[in-house]
Amino acid sequence: MTERTDSSNPTGQPYVRKRFGTNAVTMADVAKVAGVSAQTVSRVLREPESCTPQTRERVNAAIRATKYVQNLAASHLASNRSMTVAVVLPLIAASIFAETVQGLSEVLLPEGYQIIIGHTDYDPLREEALVRSLLGRRPDAFFLVGTRHTDTTRELLAQAHVPVVESWSWTDNPIDQLVGFSNHDALVETVAYARSKGYERPTFAALLQIGDHRAQERLEGYLEGVARYYPGQTARTVVAQDLPYRLSTGTELLNAARAKYPDSDLLVFSSDLFATGALLTCQRMGIKVPSQLGIIGFGDYEMAGEMVPSLTTVAVPTTQIGMVSARLILERLRGTQDTPGKLNLGFELIARESA
Repeated sequence: MTERTDSSNPTGQPYVRKRFGTNAVTMADVAKVAGVSAQTVSRVLREPESCTPQTRERVNAAIRATKYVQNLAASHLASNRSMTVAVVLPLIAASIFAETVQGLSEVLLPEGYQIIIGHTDYDPLREEALVRSLLGRRPDAFFLVGTRHTDTTRELLAQAHVPVVESWSWTDNPIDQLVGFSNHDALVETVAYARSKGYERPTFAALLQIGDHRAQERLEGYLEGVARYYPGQTARTVVAQDLPYRLSTGTELLNAARAKYPDSDLLVFSSDLFATGALLTCQRMGIKVPSQLGIIGFGDYEMAGEMVPSLTTVAVPTTQIGMVSARLILERLRGTQDTPGKLNLGFELIARESA
């Protein structure tokens, strides 16, 4: 046992921390209650399909009665599997990434895998440190949002010899496997849609944090779209770098766009979050959408279809990205992979009332 003084302890007595698991219920205790051998308990836990339903029920009832908690660390050492998948996100607060994690969970959890989540705040060096730290926990696979990393991050993941799935973007040179779509192409199509709807002076409004390569790809797609569908017109852009990822940033971008390009008839936002913030501000300011100003978002967040007017946006398969990636990981771990390692799930422009 180890001791430390806890200044918050009003008694002033040393805080005594017991070793984790001391006096814990053992597999032998479960076996005694269930009336089976310890080997049978182990088999029910490891390979339940190899046991009869009656045996499984007896063992599971004993586990519930004794409050037994399996020592996974020991079993993982024996099997050389941690039964965990490391998930690296740019942000935890963004609901759109939560949908992808939900997709991962729906496939991985029933197979006994747990998810470890870390976030990078779009900082490539923080991602590198996070990957190094996660590797120390020996996950069985990695899932990363994004395809651009430091050279060291790529080397660390390649040398780990575990399945790696990159997502939410597209590249010709993935570390291992890739499940995503082209942010660039999505914005080219968005500009084509704007042209088809008769908009003459579109403006791209974005939060472009350092390290947010997907927003950069959307900007590049917008610029290519303007060159293709608005020949001779200078592309209009309003880009912020130091604002938070919040609804209020949509208001800031709206105000900046109207100040810089007061004759703009359409604002194309890099995220539904900002488009929604701008749309709400337009309502407060009496700006009629879309008759005075069209608004397009990106992501098809849940709120997009509920806004009044409803938000025109680019829908991406957020949940499907997670589910497909999880299946790729499981196939690779089982040695049964017959799915291509690069899957472009595409996108869809959803035309609603705002543009």
